[in-house]
Amino acid sequence: MAVATFAAIDVGSYELELTIYEISPKKGISQLDRVRKVIGLGKDTYDRGIISYDRVDEMCRLLTRFKTVMSEYQVDDYRACGTSAIREAANREVVLDQIRVRTGIDIDILSNSEQRFLCYKAIAAKENEFNNIIQKGTAIAEVGSGSMQISLFDKDALVTTQNLRLGALRIHQVLEKVGGTDVDRRQLTQEFIDNDIDTFRKFFLKDRNVKNIIATGVCATYLGRIGAEDKQHITAEEFGRFYQDLRVLSEEKAADKYDIPMEFLPLIVPGAMVYKRLLEVTGAELLWLPGVRLGDGLAAEYAEQKKLIRFAHDFSKDILAAARNIAKRYMGDKEHSAILEKNVLSVFDGIKKYHGLGKRERLLLQISAILHDCGKYISIRTPGECAYNIIMSTEIIGVSHREREIIANVVKYNTVPFDYQADSAALDKDMRITIAKLTAILRVCNAMDRSHKQKFKDIKVSVKEQQMFITTDSSENILLEQSLFTQKADFFEEVYGIRPVLKKKKGM
Repeated sequence: MAVATFAAIDVGSYELELTIYEISPKKGISQLDRVRKVIGLGKDTYDRGIISYDRVDEMCRLLTRFKTVMSEYQVDDYRACGTSAIREAANREVVLDQIRVRTGIDIDILSNSEQRFLCYKAIAAKENEFNNIIQKGTAIAEVGSGSMQISLFDKDALVTTQNLRLGALRIHQVLEKVGGTDVDRRQLTQEFIDNDIDTFRKFFLKDRNVKNIIATGVCATYLGRIGAEDKQHITAEEFGRFYQDLRVLSEEKAADKYDIPMEFLPLIVPGAMVYKRLLEVTGAELLWLPGVRLGDGLAAEYAEQKKLIRFAHDFSKDILAAARNIAKRYMGDKEHSAILEKNVLSVFDGIKKYHGLGKRERLLLQISAILHDCGKYISIRTPGECAYNIIMSTEIIGVSHREREIIANVVKYNTVPFDYQADSAALDKDMRITIAKLTAILRVCNAMDRSHKQKFKDIKVSVKEQQMFITTDSSENILLEQSLFTQKADFFEEVYGIRPVLKKKKGM
């Protein structure tokens, strides 16, 4: 496929959006058309916890219109995704079924980490500017309708990413119910924002030097409207003047001066307040507004999957960096985890034809090795259960909720007896099989460093006559490791049908 036409549908908390793209290896990703309609799903979800029938009816009419546009462009493929408004709705399954039956469109519900990772990919697609700007301390701050995501970079390494419930529409909905004057509500909004931003500062900023903020999301669309034309780069000083205007001008005058549609003003003001506070606590000097949206991320991922474009940036390194920072936060043994990480990958690669898993499962195993002992921070007696709760409560950028469930269970069953029937409602058959396969590898490799003295720095894995030989050239005493390895070998054989054997090279 030399050239592909792709459609992205974003069922957002505030609007529905269809974007048509043309993608080719030669020209990259170019936008052909964009159709947007304010619908306000989040007003239903954040107020009442469900999406009303009238709102579903309106959605179906719009999506049917979108299908007509896609047909006119003769798109090769499309992807429709929903975010927090549908994700948090108690009647989500009914809503999705209605949409599927009435429009024929299947909507994928993105976890927060998947959603933010897609937007991050869209930013990274602007390779030259992105690579230059993250060489200095940088934060990506996406203020959406339902929540805000802050990701910190140190040079080109992702340090941490955190989700705050500071979405512009959510703030607006919460404080709309509060009485008092406009001045009162503005003060309460500031207090509401300050609490979460200051908490983030205490835990994650510390002495970190942030020079640049990359602003994305629905609010960022209108932040660059300073002067005669939209600007992609604005200084903290320029933003300060824009912010003061929003504070003192009436809604009509602000909309007119900055060419902001009136229906978006309820989002722009709280969104601007979030960015203002973030600029203050970080001391950042510059805002970069790349103008990317979720649809751009969906197009970038599609182009990558179809091998139409290739990213210079290695996103798997960001995922692993995020996992290592979580392990650091819970005081994991760095040297032990590093050797475990290396050895699980050696075993995984050495038995490819026995597990039938792919690159993504290999990455999940690697993350499991990095996080395998984080539960000891809470309890040395029950580390597996504690690690499960930590992982399920901690978002890892680029990892879906389903994948996080796999990682959490692999880590839990590293120390807890494996139960094939556990969580049968939450885990489908494929997930349970994957968890068993990855757990078996993690267990035997963890046993190889029972002393935490890294005796197995270089191993060779080979399979012969239904036995998997793990050979080391270590000259140290490995009786402790051999004893525990033998115990863990039973489950490995149960899963794979081959018996792990630990041995030293001759003469060692």
